[in-house]
Amino acid sequence: MANKAKQAGEKINDAAETVFKNGAETLKTGFDKTVKGYEHFLGYGKETAEACMKSANLAGKGVETINSEIYAFSKQQIEESVAATKAILGSKSVHEAFEVQTDFAKSAFEAYVGQVTRMNELFVSTTKDAFQPLQGRVQAWVETVQSAKAA
Repeated sequence: MANKAKQAGEKINDAAETVFKNGAETLKTGFDKTVKGYEHFLGYGKETAEACMKSANLAGKGVETINSEIYAFSKQQIEESVAATKAILGSKSVHEAFEVQTDFAKSAFEAYVGQVTRMNELFVSTTKDAFQPLQGRVQAWVETVQSAKAA
């Protein structure tokens, strides 16, 4: 009976050792998966921050371009207005002044329509450029979550 008790004790010790060994391996494997998943999420966050910075820089450059365009157009329109005013004041007849004014109004309207079209193109271009770095971030998030799940 002592022999059976000794054998039972050895079996219990072997079983306990196996359980502790398997438990430690399972714990290590789970911890490794957790660390790997955390690294995926950190990588996603870093890439997203970089995409946001790139987007902000592109938006800033677009705004600078738009401001430069507005400034140049305004300066040109003021110069043309001054020149038209001088031409009107230097007219020899009312009919000539009327023609100069009509030509100026026509050219100013055409310039305005052209400028509105140009500004529209700049706004669309800036918006597309600014959002381009952010477009893939949603898909990257889905992929990050799926890879973390699979790991």
